[in-house]
Amino acid sequence: MGPVGLVLLAAMLWGTTGTAQHFAPGDLSAYWVGSLRMLMAALFFGGLALCARPQAGIAQPRQPTSRMGPRILFCGLCMAVYNLSFFAGVRVCGVALGTALAIGSGPIWAGFMQAAVQKRWPAALWWLGTCIGVSGGIVMALASTGAAGGLPWHGMALCLLAGMSYAAYALANQALVRAGPVARANARVFGCAALLSLPCAALLGGPLHTTPEGWAVVAYLGVVATGCAYLLFSMGLRGMSVATSVALSKAEPITAFALSLAVVGERPAWWAVLGLAAVICGLWLVVRAEMREAGAPD
Repeated sequence: MGPVGLVLLAAMLWGTTGTAQHFAPGDLSAYWVGSLRMLMAALFFGGLALCARPQAGIAQPRQPTSRMGPRILFCGLCMAVYNLSFFAGVRVCGVALGTALAIGSGPIWAGFMQAAVQKRWPAALWWLGTCIGVSGGIVMALASTGAAGGLPWHGMALCLLAGMSYAAYALANQALVRAGPVARANARVFGCAALLSLPCAALLGGPLHTTPEGWAVVAYLGVVATGCAYLLFSMGLRGMSVATSVALSKAEPITAFALSLAVVGERPAWWAVLGLAAVICGLWLVVRAEMREAGAPD
Protein backbone atom coordinates (compact mmCIF):
# COMPACT_ATOMS: atom_id res chain seq x y z
CA MET A 1 0.00 0.00 0.00
CA GLY A 2 1.35 3.40 -1.01
CA PRO A 3 1.59 6.53 1.15
CA VAL A 4 -1.78 7.85 -0.05
CA GLY A 5 -3.52 4.60 0.86
CA LEU A 6 -1.87 4.52 4.30
CA VAL A 7 -3.00 8.05 5.16
CA LEU A 8 -6.52 7.46 3.83
CA LEU A 9 -6.79 4.30 5.95
CA ALA A 10 -5.59 6.27 8.98
CA ALA A 11 -8.26 8.90 8.29
CA MET A 12 -10.91 6.18 8.16
CA LEU A 13 -9.86 4.99 11.61
CA TRP A 14 -9.98 8.58 12.91
CA GLY A 15 -13.49 8.78 11.51
CA THR A 16 -14.66 6.15 14.01
CA THR A 17 -13.75 8.40 16.96
CA GLY A 18 -17.06 10.25 17.18
CA THR A 19 -19.11 7.05 17.01
CA ALA A 20 -16.96 5.43 19.71
CA GLN A 21 -17.39 8.44 22.00
CA HIS A 22 -21.14 8.18 21.49
CA PHE A 23 -21.04 4.99 23.56
CA ALA A 24 -18.90 6.48 26.35
CA PRO A 25 -20.61 7.05 29.73
CA GLY A 26 -21.99 10.55 30.15
CA ASP A 27 -20.05 11.16 33.37
CA LEU A 28 -16.68 10.58 31.67
CA SER A 29 -15.18 14.02 31.04
CA ALA A 30 -14.06 14.78 27.50
CA TYR A 31 -10.76 16.01 28.96
CA TRP A 32 -10.15 12.57 30.48
CA VAL A 33 -11.09 10.89 27.21
CA GLY A 34 -8.52 12.96 25.33
CA SER A 35 -5.77 12.43 27.90
CA LEU A 36 -6.33 8.72 28.45
CA ARG A 37 -6.31 8.05 24.72
CA MET A 38 -2.83 9.65 24.64
CA LEU A 39 -1.74 7.33 27.44
CA MET A 40 -3.18 4.26 25.69
CA ALA A 41 -1.49 5.25 22.43
CA ALA A 42 1.85 5.71 24.23
CA LEU A 43 1.55 2.23 25.74
CA PHE A 44 0.62 0.81 22.34
CA PHE A 45 3.64 2.34 20.61
CA GLY A 46 5.91 1.45 23.54
CA GLY A 47 4.90 -2.20 23.31
CA LEU A 48 5.26 -2.15 19.54
CA ALA A 49 8.75 -0.67 19.80
CA LEU A 50 9.82 -3.33 22.30
CA CYS A 51 8.42 -6.19 20.22
CA ALA A 52 9.64 -5.03 16.81
CA ARG A 53 12.94 -6.56 15.75
CA PRO A 54 15.44 -4.46 13.76
CA GLN A 55 14.58 -6.30 10.56
CA ALA A 56 10.84 -6.38 11.20
CA GLY A 57 10.39 -3.49 8.82
CA ILE A 58 8.46 -0.86 10.76
CA ALA A 59 11.40 1.45 10.03
CA GLN A 60 15.15 1.62 10.30
CA PRO A 61 17.15 4.61 11.51
CA ARG A 62 18.37 6.77 8.65
CA GLN A 63 20.17 9.43 10.62
CA PRO A 64 21.23 9.95 14.25
CA THR A 65 18.35 10.64 16.65
CA SER A 66 20.33 11.84 19.67
CA ARG A 67 19.39 15.48 19.05
CA MET A 68 15.71 14.85 18.38
CA GLY A 69 14.67 15.55 21.99
CA PRO A 70 13.36 19.09 21.43
CA ARG A 71 11.42 17.98 18.34
CA ILE A 72 9.89 15.07 20.27
CA LEU A 73 8.85 17.41 23.08
CA PHE A 74 7.39 19.87 20.55
CA CYS A 75 5.39 17.11 18.84
CA GLY A 76 4.11 15.92 22.22
CA LEU A 77 3.10 19.46 23.13
CA CYS A 78 1.28 19.90 19.80
CA MET A 79 -0.59 16.64 20.30
CA ALA A 80 -1.56 17.58 23.87
CA VAL A 81 -2.77 21.02 22.77
CA TYR A 82 -4.66 19.45 19.88
CA ASN A 83 -6.55 17.03 22.12
CA LEU A 84 -7.41 19.50 24.86
CA SER A 85 -8.42 22.36 22.54
CA PHE A 86 -10.35 20.02 20.24
CA PHE A 87 -12.47 18.47 22.98
CA ALA A 88 -12.99 21.82 24.69
CA GLY A 89 -13.95 23.45 21.40
CA VAL A 90 -16.31 20.65 20.44
CA ARG A 91 -18.02 20.96 23.82
CA VAL A 92 -18.84 24.60 22.99
CA CYS A 93 -19.49 24.36 19.23
CA GLY A 94 -20.97 20.89 19.03
CA VAL A 95 -19.47 17.82 17.39
CA ALA A 96 -20.31 18.63 13.77
CA LEU A 97 -19.24 22.28 13.65
CA GLY A 98 -16.23 21.77 15.94
CA THR A 99 -14.93 18.82 13.93
CA ALA A 100 -15.43 20.68 10.65
CA LEU A 101 -13.43 23.65 11.93
CA ALA A 102 -10.61 21.61 13.44
CA ILE A 103 -10.19 19.14 10.57
CA GLY A 104 -11.07 21.66 7.89
CA SER A 105 -8.54 24.26 9.04
CA GLY A 106 -5.73 21.71 9.41
CA PRO A 107 -4.86 21.49 5.68
CA ILE A 108 -4.88 25.30 5.34
CA TRP A 109 -2.50 25.67 8.29
CA ALA A 110 -0.33 22.85 6.89
CA GLY A 111 -0.09 24.48 3.48
CA PHE A 112 1.12 27.78 4.92
CA MET A 113 3.47 26.10 7.40
CA GLN A 114 5.02 23.94 4.69
CA ALA A 115 5.58 27.02 2.54
CA ALA A 116 7.12 28.97 5.44
CA VAL A 117 9.30 26.23 6.95
CA GLN A 118 10.17 23.94 4.03
CA LYS A 119 9.91 26.57 1.28
CA ARG A 120 7.52 24.29 -0.62
CA TRP A 121 4.37 26.08 -1.74
CA PRO A 122 1.60 23.58 -2.61
CA ALA A 123 0.43 23.52 -6.21
CA ALA A 124 -2.67 25.37 -7.37
CA LEU A 125 -4.48 22.07 -7.90
CA TRP A 126 -3.76 21.16 -4.27
CA TRP A 127 -5.26 24.43 -3.05
CA LEU A 128 -8.33 23.92 -5.26
CA GLY A 129 -8.91 20.40 -3.93
CA THR A 130 -8.32 21.49 -0.35
CA CYS A 131 -10.77 24.39 -0.57
CA ILE A 132 -13.43 22.20 -2.18
CA GLY A 133 -12.94 19.52 0.47
CA VAL A 134 -13.04 22.00 3.34
CA SER A 135 -16.20 23.58 1.94
CA GLY A 136 -17.80 20.16 1.67
CA GLY A 137 -16.92 19.40 5.27
CA ILE A 138 -18.55 22.63 6.42
CA VAL A 139 -21.69 21.82 4.43
CA MET A 140 -21.83 18.37 6.07
CA ALA A 141 -21.45 19.96 9.51
CA LEU A 142 -24.21 22.50 8.91
CA ALA A 143 -26.47 19.78 7.56
CA SER A 144 -25.94 17.80 10.76
CA THR A 145 -26.59 20.69 13.14
CA GLY A 146 -29.21 22.67 11.23
CA ALA A 147 -29.34 26.45 11.19
CA ALA A 148 -27.30 28.06 13.94
CA GLY A 149 -28.02 31.18 15.97
CA GLY A 150 -25.16 33.18 17.42
CA LEU A 151 -21.71 31.88 16.59
CA PRO A 152 -19.70 30.43 19.52
CA TRP A 153 -16.53 32.42 18.84
CA HIS A 154 -14.63 31.06 21.85
CA GLY A 155 -15.25 27.45 20.86
CA MET A 156 -14.48 28.21 17.22
CA ALA A 157 -11.12 29.72 18.22
CA LEU A 158 -10.29 26.58 20.20
CA CYS A 159 -11.12 24.37 17.22
CA LEU A 160 -8.94 26.50 14.94
CA LEU A 161 -6.15 26.16 17.51
CA ALA A 162 -6.64 22.40 17.35
CA GLY A 163 -6.26 22.45 13.56
CA MET A 164 -3.09 24.54 13.79
CA SER A 165 -1.62 22.23 16.45
CA TYR A 166 -2.32 19.16 14.32
CA ALA A 167 -0.64 20.74 11.28
CA ALA A 168 2.39 21.73 13.36
CA TYR A 169 2.60 18.18 14.74
CA ALA A 170 2.58 16.70 11.24
CA LEU A 171 5.29 19.07 10.04
CA ALA A 172 7.60 18.37 12.99
CA ASN A 173 6.82 14.65 13.11
CA GLN A 174 7.83 14.08 9.50
CA ALA A 175 11.51 14.53 10.41
CA LEU A 176 11.14 12.10 13.34
CA VAL A 177 9.58 9.27 11.34
CA ARG A 178 12.15 9.71 8.58
CA ALA A 179 15.02 9.65 11.06
CA GLY A 180 14.23 6.45 12.94
CA PRO A 181 11.73 3.69 13.73
CA VAL A 182 8.14 4.90 13.56
CA ALA A 183 7.02 3.04 16.69
CA ARG A 184 9.85 4.38 18.83
CA ALA A 185 9.35 7.97 17.69
CA ASN A 186 5.61 7.84 18.32
CA ALA A 187 6.07 6.18 21.71
CA ARG A 188 8.12 9.17 22.81
CA VAL A 189 5.78 11.72 21.26
CA PHE A 190 2.61 10.27 22.74
CA GLY A 191 4.37 9.63 26.05
CA CYS A 192 5.15 13.36 26.24
CA ALA A 193 1.59 14.18 25.19
CA ALA A 194 0.17 11.96 27.94
CA LEU A 195 2.42 13.51 30.60
CA LEU A 196 1.30 16.98 29.54
CA SER A 197 -2.40 16.10 29.15
CA LEU A 198 -3.12 14.09 32.29
CA PRO A 199 -2.51 16.95 34.79
CA CYS A 200 -4.72 19.21 32.66
CA ALA A 201 -7.46 16.56 32.68
CA ALA A 202 -7.25 16.29 36.45
CA LEU A 203 -7.53 20.07 36.74
CA LEU A 204 -10.26 20.67 34.16
CA GLY A 205 -12.15 17.37 34.19
CA GLY A 206 -12.30 16.71 37.92
CA PRO A 207 -11.85 13.27 39.52
CA LEU A 208 -11.81 10.30 37.18
CA HIS A 209 -14.98 8.23 37.54
CA THR A 210 -15.88 5.74 34.86
CA THR A 211 -17.15 2.23 34.21
CA PRO A 212 -15.81 -0.82 32.37
CA GLU A 213 -17.69 0.43 29.32
CA GLY A 214 -15.87 3.74 29.61
CA TRP A 215 -12.50 2.00 29.79
CA ALA A 216 -13.43 -0.10 26.75
CA VAL A 217 -14.19 3.07 24.78
CA VAL A 218 -10.94 4.70 25.91
CA ALA A 219 -8.97 1.55 25.02
CA TYR A 220 -10.46 1.51 21.52
CA LEU A 221 -9.79 5.21 21.03
CA GLY A 222 -6.21 4.88 22.27
CA VAL A 223 -5.15 1.64 20.56
CA VAL A 224 -7.15 1.61 17.31
CA ALA A 225 -8.35 5.15 16.53
CA THR A 226 -5.09 6.72 17.76
CA GLY A 227 -2.30 4.12 17.94
CA CYS A 228 -3.01 2.18 14.74
CA ALA A 229 -4.17 5.32 12.93
CA TYR A 230 -1.06 7.36 13.73
CA LEU A 231 1.15 4.38 12.89
CA LEU A 232 -0.37 4.34 9.40
CA PHE A 233 -0.26 8.13 9.18
CA SER A 234 3.43 8.25 10.16
CA MET A 235 4.37 5.59 7.62
CA GLY A 236 2.48 7.46 4.90
CA LEU A 237 4.01 10.77 5.99
CA ARG A 238 7.43 9.48 4.97
CA GLY A 239 6.48 9.36 1.31
CA MET A 240 4.47 12.54 0.74
CA SER A 241 4.35 16.22 1.60
CA VAL A 242 3.02 17.35 4.96
CA ALA A 243 0.35 19.51 3.34
CA THR A 244 -1.04 16.58 1.35
CA SER A 245 -0.99 14.17 4.29
CA VAL A 246 -2.99 16.63 6.39
CA ALA A 247 -5.37 17.37 3.50
CA LEU A 248 -6.09 13.66 3.08
CA SER A 249 -7.37 13.60 6.65
CA LYS A 250 -10.51 15.11 5.11
CA ALA A 251 -11.46 11.49 4.46
CA GLU A 252 -12.33 11.30 8.16
CA PRO A 253 -15.76 13.00 7.80
CA ILE A 254 -16.71 10.45 5.14
CA THR A 255 -16.30 7.58 7.60
CA ALA A 256 -17.91 9.56 10.41
CA PHE A 257 -20.89 10.40 8.18
CA ALA A 258 -21.41 6.76 7.17
CA LEU A 259 -21.19 5.54 10.76
CA SER A 260 -23.55 8.25 11.99
CA LEU A 261 -26.16 6.88 9.60
CA ALA A 262 -25.53 3.16 10.06
CA VAL A 263 -24.68 2.94 13.77
CA VAL A 264 -25.86 6.05 15.59
CA GLY A 265 -29.02 6.45 13.53
CA GLU A 266 -28.62 10.16 12.78
CA ARG A 267 -30.55 11.62 9.85
CA PRO A 268 -28.90 14.84 8.63
CA ALA A 269 -30.42 17.10 6.00
CA TRP A 270 -30.43 15.83 2.42
CA TRP A 271 -27.89 18.40 1.28
CA ALA A 272 -25.27 16.72 3.46
CA VAL A 273 -24.80 14.43 0.46
CA LEU A 274 -23.68 17.44 -1.58
CA GLY A 275 -21.05 18.19 1.07
CA LEU A 276 -19.95 14.55 1.00
CA ALA A 277 -19.55 14.71 -2.79
CA ALA A 278 -17.47 17.89 -2.44
CA VAL A 279 -15.19 16.22 0.11
CA ILE A 280 -14.63 13.24 -2.20
CA CYS A 281 -13.98 15.55 -5.17
CA GLY A 282 -11.52 17.60 -3.11
CA LEU A 283 -9.65 14.47 -2.00
CA TRP A 284 -9.37 13.31 -5.61
CA LEU A 285 -7.86 16.63 -6.66
CA VAL A 286 -5.41 16.58 -3.74
CA VAL A 287 -4.28 13.06 -4.67
CA ARG A 288 -3.81 14.12 -8.32
CA ALA A 289 -1.74 17.09 -7.20
CA GLU A 290 0.46 14.84 -5.06
CA MET A 291 0.90 12.34 -7.91
CA ARG A 292 1.91 15.12 -10.30
CA GLU A 293 4.45 16.43 -7.82
CA ALA A 294 5.85 12.92 -7.35
CA GLY A 295 6.14 12.51 -11.12
CA ALA A 296 3.64 9.67 -11.33
CA PRO A 297 1.36 9.38 -14.39
CA ASP A 298 -2.21 10.66 -13.95
